[in-house]
Amino acid sequence: MFQSDTNGFAASAGFTGVTMTTPRPGRVILLPRARAPASRFDWDRFADLDLVVDLGQRIGSRDWWLGLGLVATLCLSAIGAGGHLTPLPAALHPMTPAQADDARPDSIAPLANGATTGRLATPTRLVEALAEIPERPRLELTARIGRADSLAAALRRVGVGRDDATVAAGLIGSAAHGIAPGTGIDLVLGRRATRTVPRPLDTLGVRAAFDLRLELARVDGALTLRRVPIAVDDTPLRVTGTVGGNLVRAIRAAGVPASQAAEYRQNLAYVVDLQRQVGRRDRFDVIVAHRHAATGENETGALLYAALRPEHGNPVELMRWSYAGRPAFFRANGESARKGLMRTPVDGAHETSGFGLRLHPILGYSRLHQGTDFGAPTGAPIMAAAAGKVTFAGWHGGHGNYVQVLHRPGLMTAYGHMSRFAVKPGATVAQGQVIGFVGSTGLSTGPHLHYEVWVNQKPVDPTNIKFTGGTTLAGGEMAKFGAEMARMRGLKAAGTQTAATDDGKARRRG
Repeated sequence: MFQSDTNGFAASAGFTGVTMTTPRPGRVILLPRARAPASRFDWDRFADLDLVVDLGQRIGSRDWWLGLGLVATLCLSAIGAGGHLTPLPAALHPMTPAQADDARPDSIAPLANGATTGRLATPTRLVEALAEIPERPRLELTARIGRADSLAAALRRVGVGRDDATVAAGLIGSAAHGIAPGTGIDLVLGRRATRTVPRPLDTLGVRAAFDLRLELARVDGALTLRRVPIAVDDTPLRVTGTVGGNLVRAIRAAGVPASQAAEYRQNLAYVVDLQRQVGRRDRFDVIVAHRHAATGENETGALLYAALRPEHGNPVELMRWSYAGRPAFFRANGESARKGLMRTPVDGAHETSGFGLRLHPILGYSRLHQGTDFGAPTGAPIMAAAAGKVTFAGWHGGHGNYVQVLHRPGLMTAYGHMSRFAVKPGATVAQGQVIGFVGSTGLSTGPHLHYEVWVNQKPVDPTNIKFTGGTTLAGGEMAKFGAEMARMRGLKAAGTQTAATDDGKARRRG
C-alpha cells in the first residue's frame, strides 16, 4: 500500500509507508530478490542417506555398518516392547468329542462327502416323521443285451415287469430283425402305486440298426412304437499314401482297419511279387465300404478296391465284383486275380534266400536250394498258395514241420520249418487259407518259411511260375464292371498320406 498526503493520510497516522519516486521514462528499477527465512536444520543431508542396506554387499563399508546398526536398533526395540504385550485369549470352553459328534449332523458340509457319523439330524419343531422313505418318481436306467440273450430278459434284469417286458420285446421285434449283442437300451421307469408291484415302463429307446432307432412311449396306458430313421452317407472311403518301408504298416497308419489291410495285401499278392515289385516310393490306393450316420457314428465295411501305383510302371488295380453269386477280385481288364499261385504265401514277410545253388548256412557246403525263404516272425500265418488237398503234414527231416498241398496233377507246393500246423493230411484247403504258422524247426538258423513249388515232381523257381486260365468277365458283365471301376477311380481320397518308416512308425505327409 502506498500513502500520499494528497490522499488524506497523515504522516503521523501510525503507518509507515513506502515512498516511491516516479522514474523517468526509459529508466529500469531493480528490486532486491526475496529470500525464504533461514531454516534451523538442513534436512537435505538425508536425501542421499540409504536406510535400506543390503547387508550381503560391501561388507565393512560405512553404509554397511549403518545398516547393521539400524537392524540392531529395530530388534532391540521389538524385544523391549514385547514384554508389555498381552496375548489374545483362547477359546474358553472347547467342545468335548461327544459334543462335537452331536453338533456334526447339524453342520453344513459338502453333500458329496456323505455322512460321517451315521446319525440323524437333531429333531426340531419343523421335523415331521415319515412312515417310510418316499420313492423317486422315475428311474432312468440302461440295459445291455448279452450274448445268447433276449430283449425281454435284458429288460427284466433291470426291473421291468414281466408284462411290460413281453410287450416291449414284441413291439421291437416286429420292427427289427434282431438286436446285436452289446447294444445299449435306454429306458425310464415311472411311478408305481405300491411297492409290491413293479414300476411301469414309461419310455424305451434302442438303436435297432445303423440307420434306425426305435422308441417306445406310454400313451393312454399302453406302449406305442415310433420309428426314427437316421440319415446315413454310404459313400465309400478312399485312402491313399506312399508305401515306405512296409506296405501293410503304411496302410494301417493311414487309418485302414487291420482286416481290410490284410485283405488288400492278400489279394494283391496273387498278381504282384510283393518282395521284388514294390518300392518305397510306390503308392497304395485303398477303397473300403463306409457309412457315416447323421448322429456321428462311422462303420467300415469290406474292401472294394485295391491298387498299387509304382513310381515307374503301370498301376495294378483290383476291384471286388460278384460273379456267379460269389464275390471275388478282378483286374481292370476283367481277369480274375486268383488264377495262379500266391506270390508270397505269408503275411509280413521279406525274402531272405532265393531258388538255386547256394552255400548251406548250417551244413557248410553248396547244394541246390529247392525253394524260396521268407523271413517272418514266429507265429505269422502261412497260407495255401492255391486251392488243393493236403497230402502231407508232419516232420520231414531238415525241413522240420512240413506241409505239402496238391493243387492239380503235376502241381504241388510245400511249406517248411513251421512252428505248428493248422491242417491235417487229407484236408481240402482254399487259396489263402491258413495251413500253419512260421517257425524254426529242422535245419534252420531262425524263424522263416521255406516255400517250394513242384511241377511234374521237379522243384522250380516259385518266382518264375506263370499261369493262365481263371475267370474272365465279358459282354454285358464286363460293361457293368467297367462302369463301376470308373466310379471307383473317380472317388476323392479322404485319407492322410503316410509313409511307414523302417522302424514301423508312420510319418505324416502334408
